[in-house]
Amino acid sequence: MAQSLVEVEESGDQILLNGGPNIFSSSSSTSSTSKLDHFIDESNYIPVPQFYSGRSVFITGGTGFMGKVLVEKLLRSCPDIKNIYLLIRPKRGQEVSARLHELLNAPLFESLRRDTPKELSKVIPVSGDITSEKLGISESDQNLLCKNVSVVFHSAATVKFDEKLKLSVTINMLGTKRLVELCHRMKSLDALIHVSTAYCNCDRTDVSEIIYDPPYNPDDIISLINWLPEDMLDKLTPSLIGKRPNTYTFTKALAEHMLLQEAGNLPVAIVRPSIVIASLNEPFAGWVDNWNGPTGLVSAVAKGLFRTIMCEKDFVADMVPVDIVINLMITAAWRTATAKPNGMTIYNCCTGQRHPITWGKFVNHAIAQVRKHPLEGCLWYPTGVLRMSRPLNTMHGFLVHYIPAYVLDILARLTGKKPVMVSVQNKIAKAVDCLEYFATNQWRFRDDNVQTLLQSLSQKDRDNFIFDATTINWENYVERYVLGFREFLFKQRPESLPSSRKNMLRLYYLHQLSKMLVIIFTWRFLMARSKKLNELWTAFLQTILRMTRLLPLL
Repeated sequence: MAQSLVEVEESGDQILLNGGPNIFSSSSSTSSTSKLDHFIDESNYIPVPQFYSGRSVFITGGTGFMGKVLVEKLLRSCPDIKNIYLLIRPKRGQEVSARLHELLNAPLFESLRRDTPKELSKVIPVSGDITSEKLGISESDQNLLCKNVSVVFHSAATVKFDEKLKLSVTINMLGTKRLVELCHRMKSLDALIHVSTAYCNCDRTDVSEIIYDPPYNPDDIISLINWLPEDMLDKLTPSLIGKRPNTYTFTKALAEHMLLQEAGNLPVAIVRPSIVIASLNEPFAGWVDNWNGPTGLVSAVAKGLFRTIMCEKDFVADMVPVDIVINLMITAAWRTATAKPNGMTIYNCCTGQRHPITWGKFVNHAIAQVRKHPLEGCLWYPTGVLRMSRPLNTMHGFLVHYIPAYVLDILARLTGKKPVMVSVQNKIAKAVDCLEYFATNQWRFRDDNVQTLLQSLSQKDRDNFIFDATTINWENYVERYVLGFREFLFKQRPESLPSSRKNMLRLYYLHQLSKMLVIIFTWRFLMARSKKLNELWTAFLQTILRMTRLLPLL
């Protein structure tokens, strides 16, 4: 393993990173947290919306899941914000203006379009590409950003767990480096918020709000992808990422160190969310626009396509609603600019520390809700089993996933239709492989800096920018989550629920009948193999028959 970029020394209640001026608060120490973030006198308190008044913001990743929620929240809750510049990549022959129009006409912005449509004119597209030199931004647009922007949110990243190392490094590391170079030219930058992941340090089980030693020098990894052929890189990837499960967590860890190297005296904070899922409250409960993570698997369960997974049911499922992450990001920028902490502040944005839910409880809630609010066109009654026996899980998966898929595909071919079910099961299996590591391991993400930030807000700002995990009612949240992906991903209206519930009742009876048939056929098979079992079964039936004959005499 290469020599670490920074030597970490513990000194009292702080962790000092040699090679740079940054001092990070150790989340295990109350006193160090108070040094990093202290209460502002109420007479000098600047409310969060007032802080953003007249300011211009630059956002990378603004067309992604989190970026959309960030744009909407800033426009709605900080109405005096000046402009929001979005880095948008032209694609599929669409100019950035067309992509922006598509973005702002999405359901997410419905209330803004209805109530304050003028706010949408504050969103200005900037043509660029995170994978290109200087982010692919023209010289004139660079000058515009450097002159006007005072807050930057960097959320652009590839979140594909199985992304090839070369592309993952290019986006997650080089993209960060190029953004920082641009930030150094910004004349009035007050805050740069970098979105990382709580799992960038998944090689350890107890994760504090600090930057740990890197597995390699980030510059060495960049050099490696520049001169090694991609096929050789692919072969080296497993040994390079080591204990980490994928290139995503590996490159995000190195990106934090790249930020440490390149930031210098820039006002930087890092937000590390855990597994980001549908919104809790804003702009409306249950909003989601992708199949990533648990959403795809819960959807497959709801459709009756998926019923068994490797998962430790008693482990914490550290999932966090997207609006909680966004509210933390917005207030972290406010705190970075107004309190001017000494060095970089890290925020572990998670729920497991303060308000945990286990995988078992989450799955039970989800199955109950997809039965209560079923999808149209369910193929089977939703059930699910969490187990830690790989042979048993593989055998069960083959029986309930692939055998029905092959049967349905054969029927499809016979009727002249396209067979798709085996392909669907292969995609589900791929998603399961990506999630399995996180469902069979457990971490403790310390969040002292998050709590200190929460305490530094006025009650009005706390209510307006909610990121307190204890406000989540998990059972109610999962119900809104299911209704959300039903509406926003499957495009099914509430009016279809009565007919879907009737179909669910039919599937329930069919499910029970199938279980009875399996028991009967299994028993008959065993009896055919065992004379003693056959004799016992005959004796049992004769006893039941005699008892029924005696009933009229009693």
